[in-house]
Amino acid sequence: MIKYTVQCAKSHAFEGWFKDSATFDKQAKKRQVTCPVCGDTKITKAPMAPRLGKSVSKSTSHEGAARIAEVAKALRAEVENNCDYVGSQFTEEARRIHYGEADARGIYGEATLDDAKALDDEGIPVLPLPITRSDA
Repeated sequence: MIKYTVQCAKSHAFEGWFKDSATFDKQAKKRQVTCPVCGDTKITKAPMAPRLGKSVSKSTSHEGAARIAEVAKALRAEVENNCDYVGSQFTEEARRIHYGEADARGIYGEATLDDAKALDDEGIPVLPLPITRSDA
């Protein structure tokens, strides 16, 4: 993953994360990147300075990893405590909710990567839950 500072034609600067430089170029060319301030889709990379700093110590790196794991576990617990588990019916139930055929509510369950991509293609937002140590 790579983080770019990008800007719209009106010079609104914002950050974006992309798989690689080619992914940014492809998405920008297809006008798939949108300015969060004005909605403009003519996006370019903003001038950036290289990051020059001291390297991160191993202990700092481990602390960061531990904090990420802690946040991931809390996120998963929040979803499990506040959303309905629909198991293998996730894809179907997400569509039903999206198209107004079922009551709107938070749900979680299982879906294949292809099913998740199909939901995303239909404009149905999906987000994989982080795997936590208790899942293993």
